[in-house]
Amino acid sequence: MSSTIISDRVALAREGCHPALLAQISSGFAVLNDNQPVAIEGCCVLLPDPVVPSVNDMSANQRAGFMSDLLMLGDAVLAATGAERINYLILCNMAPELHAHVIPRFATEDPKCRRLGPFEAYDFASAPACEPDASHRELLSSIRGELVRLGAAR
Repeated sequence: MSSTIISDRVALAREGCHPALLAQISSGFAVLNDNQPVAIEGCCVLLPDPVVPSVNDMSANQRAGFMSDLLMLGDAVLAATGAERINYLILCNMAPELHAHVIPRFATEDPKCRRLGPFEAYDFASAPACEPDASHRELLSSIRGELVRLGAAR
């Protein structure tokens, strides 16, 4: 498989060099999203290891593990952020390798935005960049702690 953003991120995580790495978990790596829209801070991505084109390219056991890890990451984000709910998205359209988004949604969001999907409601490309060593350090630490508490982190 040729190098893409997902396989590049997994390689960084394997080396322990991904700056926003939350934890290695059974099916891969949990990371903070590159951009964090202010209204929904806490956006994360689950990156599978090994990298595959889609969830349909996984065995039944791999699928079950990936989906279980995705929900556990959602539990961690929910607990760490105090969100009202979590949106889960597996799209793989722009980056054609499996990765899953975990997006916290808050009661404080503009009502018009709350009714839309996160990528329709918010401009992720112009949202503040994730700063794991600065403004998002506490968020990263809190989600990481929840993953440990849930027994997900390896």
